[in-house]
Amino acid sequence: MLTDVTIIGAGLGGLTLARVLHLHGIPSVVYEADSAPTARAQGGMFDIHDYNGQLAFADAQLLDEFRELVLPGRQAMRVLDTAGAVLFEQADDGTGGRPEVQRGDLRQILLDSLPAGTVRWGHKVSGVRTLGDGRHEVMFADGTTVAAALLVGADGAWSRVRPLLTAVTPEYTGKSVVETCLFDAPIRHPAAAKTVGDGAMVATGPGREIFAHREKNDTLHVYVGLTEPRAWFDAIDFTDPAAATARIAREFEGWAPELTALITDSDVAPILRPLYALPRGHRWERVPGVTLLGDAAHLSAPNGEGANLAMLDGAELAKSLAAHRDDVEAALTAYEQAMFPRSAEAALHEGAEAHGSDSDSDTGGVEALIAAVTREDRPREA
Repeated sequence: MLTDVTIIGAGLGGLTLARVLHLHGIPSVVYEADSAPTARAQGGMFDIHDYNGQLAFADAQLLDEFRELVLPGRQAMRVLDTAGAVLFEQADDGTGGRPEVQRGDLRQILLDSLPAGTVRWGHKVSGVRTLGDGRHEVMFADGTTVAAALLVGADGAWSRVRPLLTAVTPEYTGKSVVETCLFDAPIRHPAAAKTVGDGAMVATGPGREIFAHREKNDTLHVYVGLTEPRAWFDAIDFTDPAAATARIAREFEGWAPELTALITDSDVAPILRPLYALPRGHRWERVPGVTLLGDAAHLSAPNGEGANLAMLDGAELAKSLAAHRDDVEAALTAYEQAMFPRSAEAALHEGAEAHGSDSDSDTGGVEALIAAVTREDRPREA
């Protein structure tokens, strides 16, 4: 009989799992390495899709709260060439199925929906081990431990729980993103703000791309993608922001100045984010008493699906556990048998929003990019 669930990781997937379990009367505890909800930035704006993320919020009975977070107009999209000419533009008429919200705000409504004490902050996992009979012990950096009757790894790309199930680890995709931000853009960076427009903008060339979102408070959140080996980035001193910015900007010589300004005019130091992925279609044999969700289970190159899939994983796992309260293994088997093909299908669109495309700027490459950013090739679920 299922009595409680131990969740590692208070990201969107782990919190959705905890919320839907709570609605079904199943208690859970979420252990999170961060010392508090505001200990670090939660990322920028992203879209919640009507075929996965929004379904999860419906299961969590938080759709009204979600709708209050939607930033009007942010579904607008434009694709530019390196000279700054608009190749494609799509306005936000309010009918699109992927409204944009701030990740931190979305996480907060999930946190607010849980009983007090559900999330235990400041619990960094140092290791896990099998105790037998489907039970596992989680060891924390402060020396404390917890024994879990059912353990769920919702702890992201470098999951500490994953080794209980598989020896496979993420591999570098051959591409990294350098993140920048421009604040109060219409006043302080008017040319860049005009170029980005009301929602998202992507400009792409061979092995290079610039993707930008206009977030709340008129912040331009920029992701500069470069297809290069890790050693190439390791040679750049990111502890020297000016030098790192100049080095990255040099890769975009000849691009329109309003585009390169998204790199050179950043109001924050550039942040390097190497992109890693698990093998496409990665799965494991059933191990009693433990499973994974989100990036811990199926990390892929950014494609606009990651957080949406994590939330759907959490909701589907919770519903499966509620439907099989007397047989946890049946619940985990049913969940994994649905999760594996769902995540593999999403990975087929890998790189579409990651951000833009590495295609040469011929007609076929541009058409593929436009199809990707408008989600014309996204899977739809009933």
